[in-house]
Amino acid sequence: MATNTELETINEISLKYPKKYKVLILNDDYTSMEFVIDVLMSIFHKSFLEAEAIMLEVHKKDKGVCGVYTYEIAETKVAQVHKKARDNGFPLRAEMEEE
Repeated sequence: MATNTELETINEISLKYPKKYKVLILNDDYTSMEFVIDVLMSIFHKSFLEAEAIMLEVHKKDKGVCGVYTYEIAETKVAQVHKKARDNGFPLRAEMEEE
């Protein structure tokens, strides 16, 4: 007893790159500039000059982009900023938005 089976193959595979999210630090009146620089260097691995430039952007424009990541990494970076700020007694906030 033979069965006739037809197999359909898919020749075209569609790959999608994951969405990217910007991590932003928000300005406040209480967090010191030195602490913001420390956060940028320790969590986002920025050089001192890059961290200083981002800190000044945050100071002047009320927010600054720290980096662009996939969703999970961006979410982790935001959580790390909030934890480090709370542990040091600062109200520093970070958020993520789709690029």
